[in-house]
Amino acid sequence: ARRYPTVEVRAETFNGSTHVPVPSDSAFLKALLFELRLVDDHIFVEHRDTCTRINHSSVYSVSTDSGDLWPVLAFQKSGLIYACLPLVEEPLEPRPPLLTVRGLSQGLALLLGIMDYISPSRKNEAEMNTKIGQLRNLLIQACPLGTPLNANIRSLNSSFEDIQEMPADKDQPAWRSNSYRGKPQVNVCITEKVKCMQYDQRDVVDTWQVYGAVNCKCDIEGSAPKVTLTLNLPTNAPPLQDIVIHHCVTSIDPAMLTSYSAVPLDDSVYSGPYKFPFIPPSDSFDLCYYTSQVPVPPILGCYQLVEEGSQIKITVNLKLHESIKNSFEYCEARIPFFNRGPIAQLEYKVSYGQLDLSREKSLLVWVIGQKFPKSLEVSLTGTVSFGTAGKEHPTDYVCTGNTAYVKLYFRIPDFTLTGCCVDQHSVQISVPGKPKLTATRELISSNYYLWNSKAPAPMVYKS
Repeated sequence: ARRYPTVEVRAETFNGSTHVPVPSDSAFLKALLFELRLVDDHIFVEHRDTCTRINHSSVYSVSTDSGDLWPVLAFQKSGLIYACLPLVEEPLEPRPPLLTVRGLSQGLALLLGIMDYISPSRKNEAEMNTKIGQLRNLLIQACPLGTPLNANIRSLNSSFEDIQEMPADKDQPAWRSNSYRGKPQVNVCITEKVKCMQYDQRDVVDTWQVYGAVNCKCDIEGSAPKVTLTLNLPTNAPPLQDIVIHHCVTSIDPAMLTSYSAVPLDDSVYSGPYKFPFIPPSDSFDLCYYTSQVPVPPILGCYQLVEEGSQIKITVNLKLHESIKNSFEYCEARIPFFNRGPIAQLEYKVSYGQLDLSREKSLLVWVIGQKFPKSLEVSLTGTVSFGTAGKEHPTDYVCTGNTAYVKLYFRIPDFTLTGCCVDQHSVQISVPGKPKLTATRELISSNYYLWNSKAPAPMVYKS
């Protein structure tokens, strides 16, 4: 546990008479476990268990002897509970909407960073205890006075050898905790993830979304080096929207931040170039995040599953859009079969790639490979019959009957769906010597689904 007395004083100032003091660590833990139904879950407690109180988020109100603590952000992962109490910089009565509490997103980012740091060691108790022991030192760097400065806990140094007690230069920002010695180099990676829901139904609209992140690692000498990075888009490409920038960015065109994907595009929307002057942290960090309304998804598909007696017939058609780079690191379609037994018999025909059956015999993996054929179209047809279902076979409350999906997994290196790229000629650094610049791009699938067009499927909206 880590407490910040300065934050508690600020909370008392903001909240006035509605302020509830934070109890001792043991009392808080006991109250949190009770609220999460991890103790006394067999007892009905009206304020916690009534069906009129359904919690749709990871934000809780925890009852203590002094009153209700809100908003407590808490979630469970791999047998561990991660929790924090963000500062609310306004009166608590009436309770403000969650979207207006800025500390919630900061607290969530910090907790996810801690989880990302600890989770890989979950199965090795000794290694996990060592990491938890180092966590206090890491939090001094990540969140020195109660405000998260760096949520990437794994990138921090667990010892204090490289941390300066007092900056040698009064202009050195707090996020530059150590200094670099050597040849200057800047590494930038633009990662775009595309989410997609395709239904192949006349009255249902397909949806897709693109999320981008620009990750930087700047190995540059000096206490406060200034770097300027510019992102460019192709001519007539849709603009970047919902841009969120790292706190190290020193200035920016306000028009860049006023383009929202929830608002229809118009001619006045800022379309670049996107210029970011910043003083980089010592370690890897995400310079900015963005979304974009691209006109088409990279792979268009159709999935049909029909039951005929004891067998089911499946058809999958995929087409790579001609604007997409036909060079994959990997590309495969996974076809799971929920609430059924193991696959007992399989007859199939693929026009391209190869089809594999998982060891549990409940999943077909269609490996398309690193390229689509010249036609940019591939197809799979097959007939599947099943044995008796056992406990080890996957179940799903959504995918019942013929409601089923194909999920696509792919990565295209050196490509972005928006066309966003780093303008290598415009990179400026306020230190002597020409830095080595490495700029990479990638497009990765994320929750890319093709739903069975012959059955009802969960959907966002109908046309």
